[in-house]
Amino acid sequence: MERRRNINKVKMHSDICEVLNGIYEKKNHDYGDSFAKLRNELPNTILVRVYDKYSRLKTLMQGADQKVTDESIDDTLMDLANYCIMELIERKIANENK
Repeated sequence: MERRRNINKVKMHSDICEVLNGIYEKKNHDYGDSFAKLRNELPNTILVRVYDKYSRLKTLMQGADQKVTDESIDDTLMDLANYCIMELIERKIANENK
């Protein structure tokens, strides 16, 4: 029977969330909260963002030749996770304002 290292997945999750928060802070500063602004105009904008990232992820995972080489599978997954969190935030704010 194969012995597995003791992996603390809860700690790994926490570490990833910390990185996600740093990325969110920097991008939100640079883009000026553009996700929330666009969502106010187009409430289902999350569907477009998720589809864009899904398409990018699919292309990367299929190993297609890439012209943009500074976005990895991990980068795309992080962006996808942040978009989902951003949507949760906007939904929470909208529900609290009802």
